[in-house]
Amino acid sequence: MKDVLVIVNPAAAGGRAGRGWPRIATELRRTGLDFDVALTSCAGEATDIARLAVREGRALVVAAGGDGTVNEVANGFFEAGEPVPTSTRLGLLPLGTGGDFRRSFGIPVRAEGAAAVLRAGRSRRIDAGRLTCVARGSGTVVRHFVNIADAGIGGEVVARVNRGGKLGGGPLTFLVASLLTLMRWRNKPMRVVIDGTAEDWVAQQVVVANCQYYGGGMRVAPRARPDDGLLDVIVIGDVGVWENVRGLGRIRRGTHLEDSNPKLRHVLARRVEVSSPEPVLLDADGEQPGRLPATFEVQPSALELVCPG
Repeated sequence: MKDVLVIVNPAAAGGRAGRGWPRIATELRRTGLDFDVALTSCAGEATDIARLAVREGRALVVAAGGDGTVNEVANGFFEAGEPVPTSTRLGLLPLGTGGDFRRSFGIPVRAEGAAAVLRAGRSRRIDAGRLTCVARGSGTVVRHFVNIADAGIGGEVVARVNRGGKLGGGPLTFLVASLLTLMRWRNKPMRVVIDGTAEDWVAQQVVVANCQYYGGGMRVAPRARPDDGLLDVIVIGDVGVWENVRGLGRIRRGTHLEDSNPKLRHVLARRVEVSSPEPVLLDADGEQPGRLPATFEVQPSALELVCPG
């Protein structure tokens, strides 16, 4: 058993990750990275593989895929809602459509650059979020996220992206999905309880962020720090279609929090509860665990991530 396990999602980026993996593996080994490989064959399998690797005491478990793959692998570092005690570290090999989590840490997209980061082995202890919600079928599910979770239009956009094809790259895929979803979206009544204080909104979405980017490079939480022991909560209220279209550029640049806007709320929190009398989908790191009502809680210093110094 080798110290490094690379968990590859061949379906990432519309199947391009699987088709390109033999070449990528050769490039990685050429850099001197020595590793075992596990290729996933179905949703959820990466979590089981990662949890076993953590239990085995591997030094490094690498998520090779997109944000959904990172989410699955990261969930393998948790059990029964809590971090598994371990010295195993999480690494990234970005091969997917969105690549939003790696943006906050400056992890290179190219294989040789990502391999150099993994070999250097510099670590950063980061927080994670714990999401408890209604499962897609029935009952309750607990899911961890390392990047961003949200309730509202974001869940619908992710559902559209996951149903459709990948259009060349992450930004274009998510932009088209966002615009198509906006045409039919209706804002929802939501109750948002932030560290015990309740607020009632008609909202487009409630974003709960550990890192800064989502939706293929949109900097929705520009002030988020993944190691401050807090979650950034951005509530986007009763905005219309044209307000959204005009605001997309500002969100992509991360300047939307700079001006006072009664339809926008930003606050730091340890615990957030969101509910609605209407069905509202959730998104967690590009995956869809279920729907409202949901509780989001920070888990400080839950993971050790290998990233650039």
